[in-house]
Amino acid sequence: MSERNTFARSLHDLGLGAWFGGSLMGVIGLNGAAADEDTADRDRVSTNGWAKWTPVNAAAIAAHLIGGTVILAANARRVQYQRGVDVSTAAKLAATGAAMAATAYTRVLGKRLERATEPGPDGGGEGTEDLMSADDARRQLHIAQWAVPALTGVVMVLNSLHGEQQRPEEQRRGVLQRVTGRDVP
Repeated sequence: MSERNTFARSLHDLGLGAWFGGSLMGVIGLNGAAADEDTADRDRVSTNGWAKWTPVNAAAIAAHLIGGTVILAANARRVQYQRGVDVSTAAKLAATGAAMAATAYTRVLGKRLERATEPGPDGGGEGTEDLMSADDARRQLHIAQWAVPALTGVVMVLNSLHGEQQRPEEQRRGVLQRVTGRDVP
């Protein structure tokens, strides 16, 4: 790769870092602090905190995706010709898609929990069916919220692999392997 993509790489890495770090802080710090409250306050504090994080998280994800798209376009020939880069790129795209799906699902569950636990005619209040719905949302939300830092962590590891694959010797070896169909020392 002959041109620099510093701005795109910065968007990509800072966005991913905020997405990973924010989700990890949320499940450990925010949910941990909210767990010290009674159930009604816990849900209110936790869902309010996550709702405040949502716009920042959306911006982080957008930055990551924009940066990643520019980097992928700049490296299209390397993905095509360097053996192994296509597989790691596909894995990284799949992990990113799964992280996005998990992130969206956590937001859906968070909104469901908000509605199920808010008092009033539309909210769950104290009805038995609504409490079961809130309990189900809490259980699913707990799992989904842990999936986000796990999946974004996988994306970070694959990002490191891509960095290693860009070393000149790795590029030379990968292209020769692709062309000859054999392992090259």
